[in-house]
Formats: sequence, structure tokens, C-alpha cells
Amino acid sequence: MKALLWIEAARPKTFVISAAPVLLGTCFALKAGSFSLLTFLITLLATLAIQIGSHFANDYYDFLKGADTATRKGPRRLVQAGLIPLSDMKLAAFLTLSTAALLSIYLTLRGGPVFALLATISIFLAVGYTGGPLPLAYLGIGEFFVLLFYGIIATSGTAYLQTHTFSWDPVFLGLIPGLAATAVLAVANMRDIEEDRKVGKKTLAARFGHRFAKLEYTSCLLAAIFLPLIFGFYLPLIALIPALVPLKAVWQNTSLIPALAQTGKIGFLLSLLTAVSLFCGF
Repeated sequence: MKALLWIEAARPKTFVISAAPVLLGTCFALKAGSFSLLTFLITLLATLAIQIGSHFANDYYDFLKGADTATRKGPRRLVQAGLIPLSDMKLAAFLTLSTAALLSIYLTLRGGPVFALLATISIFLAVGYTGGPLPLAYLGIGEFFVLLFYGIIATSGTAYLQTHTFSWDPVFLGLIPGLAATAVLAVANMRDIEEDRKVGKKTLAARFGHRFAKLEYTSCLLAAIFLPLIFGFYLPLIALIPALVPLKAVWQNTSLIPALAQTGKIGFLLSLLTAVSLFCGF
């Protein structure tokens, strides 16, 4: 029973956000003639560990700041619900992010000192998203870092770890999963506008309102879908069909919880279709 609570706290439905850029970067490397299964697996595990650690840290710090209440519309937070002690959540965040740090040692040996720096910054941001003196989520700059680290850096970094060659293509390809991940954050922030305003959590949605959040979400998701056209890839346009479901939910103000999960899956589908396009050329 306790194991199920920890699985819930890790939010496995969001794992596609971490997996998408690693998959895309690896497929780019495979197309270039370079692939290491061990490097792929450790990159994926390190990225997932950082994401899970950030979820644990968010559960911990949002409870301390009073951002999590019984009126929360999103998935329940386990500390606020009284199901996991605050001290246990803090320890879980520490152990998970420590695991990410250990896995990053291999990535540093594989890719060089810059990956030690990237791992350090990523772990710092996992905690600093809601914790620390200047939490990113409370300042309204979370979208920028999601786009950067769950898109551009994750995709191009994965490609470099495999090929040991820098290329601008995976940098721009990284915008696809990055924009999709940003759309996930946008719809989550739109869902939580009222609660965030009460505790001074100044996300972009809380600052500028529902209409801005809807436009932000729509822009990010559609940009992610149409961006592959720049590379001459048409196959990813298929993702536009399932994307109509969460887009409709967002604009009609229906339940946003399913829309959040659907957007994450669409982001993964986009990366998968783009990866296929890399090999088939359309």
C-alpha cells in the first residue's frame, strides 16, 4: 500500500515528458550512425530521476508554503493529504536527486565536464522550482526552464552523448518536446490559477489570467506540432488529430486534468513521429 503511494507521488503519467527528448536525441544519433544502449538507458534513468525528485520536492515545498490545500484541483499531494510524512518526502527527494547525481557521473565521463555542470544545474532547478529563496514557479519563469531543460538541452545533450559531435539539428529538434512540455505546464498552471493567487504563486497564468493561459497553451502545442515542417517532416502532423481533444477542453473550460495527461502523451507522440521522420524522410 505504501509503495502505491510513492508511485502516485512520483506521477508516472508525466514520465513521457522526460522520455520524449531522450528518445528523439537518441534516434537522431542512431540516424547519424552512433548508438550506445548503456548510454541511452543511463540518460533516460538520470532524466527520470531528476523529474521524480522535482515532484517530491514540489510536494514538500508547496506544503510548507501553503500552496497545497484541500481545494487543490490537480492530483492530490501526498504530504498535504496526510498520507506521507513531511520528513519522508524530504528524504525521498534527497535520495532520488542523489541517484540522479550518481548516474550523471557516467554521463560526465562519457560527454565531458559540461555534463557535470548541466546535471548540477538540473538538480538545483528540480529543488529550486518551488523551493529556495527564489522559487521559479513563484516567479513565473518556470516555462522558460521547462522549454530549455525538457527540450533543447535534453535532446541535444542526449544526441551529443551518443555521437560526441555537436550539431544544431538536435538543438532545434529539441524545441518540439520542449514546447509540448511547456504546454503541459501551461495547462497545469491554468488549472491552479485561483489557488496560486491566494498564496502569491505568480505563474504566468496567475499573473495574466485564463485567456492568456489558453493562448499560451494553444501556441505552445500548435508550435510543437507544426515545427517539424521546418525539417520537411509531415508525419508529425498526425498529432494534430488527438490534440484537438485537449484544445477543446481548454477553450471550453471543462476539466483540465485529463487535458494535462493527454498533452503529455501528445508530446511523446510528436517526438516518436519526428523520430520516424528522421529515418523515412517525410
